[in-house]
Amino acid sequence: MRIFSFKEPLNFMRFKMPALILSGLLVIASLATITVKGMNWGLDFTGGTVIEVGYNGGADLSQVRKVLADNGYADAVVQYFGSSEDVAIRISPREGVDQSTISNEVLRALSATSSEPIEMRRVEFVGPSVGDELKEQGGLAMLAALIGILLYVTMRFEWRLSVGAVLSLGHDVIITLGLFSLLQLEFDLTVLAAILALIGYSINDTIVVFDRIRESFRKLRDATVHETINEAVTSTLNRTVVTSLTTIIVLVVLFTMGGALIHNFAFALLFGIGIGTYSSIFVASSLAVQLGISREDMLPPPPPEKEGEGTEPLL
Repeated sequence: MRIFSFKEPLNFMRFKMPALILSGLLVIASLATITVKGMNWGLDFTGGTVIEVGYNGGADLSQVRKVLADNGYADAVVQYFGSSEDVAIRISPREGVDQSTISNEVLRALSATSSEPIEMRRVEFVGPSVGDELKEQGGLAMLAALIGILLYVTMRFEWRLSVGAVLSLGHDVIITLGLFSLLQLEFDLTVLAAILALIGYSINDTIVVFDRIRESFRKLRDATVHETINEAVTSTLNRTVVTSLTTIIVLVVLFTMGGALIHNFAFALLFGIGIGTYSSIFVASSLAVQLGISREDMLPPPPPEKEGEGTEPLL
């Protein structure tokens, strides 16, 4: 399936330095945002109690927060859960207090100030030690994925391409995490799963482009490095766009119709695939060029001379 048809390769390398500068600024801004604002860790990582209540009419979040603050839960995080009639309340762990006690007190306090009946729909509890363990294991999972991919691409490609692939992959993950920190979207296990899926998707896209770059270096003997990379990226552009579009269509359906439980999961993948497609086209190849990749690096070594080859036969 071909969406685009080009008579000549597009000059992607013309945007090499602007793309690298933009990506560098985005990575720095993302790291600064994560450092200053931190991540809005979900219940899976922080521990605590999540209570979902249902109202017959629309709920007033400011009123709910006021009632909870008056009853000793000033630190409660209150937000709509899918609709204005469903409210999710997240409460940090309380030492020596039973989970059922917290949920009953919250329901009693809200019911006392509401003219309509309030339904308790869900109560979940995660201990703080379990949350810390999940946070540590989640970080180790991302680190293990990046190290495994680094080893794989190192064995498969010339080291400049390998470094470009891994750096662009880290670029995708950091910017996605920075967006979640900036918007203070809840980071739970579903978002962690989305980040790990993004790592696999992004490296697959980059490897397809790099495979074509390697083939182009061996085929286009008289072309410059920039011309060779432009030819390779242009030839894979249809595949990259079609793959991204079909994935995005599914994610848009999940984002709009999948419900609140996978809302952030779909959002992370939607943004991640967009930034991953950009990095596969502009960032990874540009990094390899900046590291000094050349045609000689990509050509296979000459076969060894056979013993006696090139010498005159003895009489």
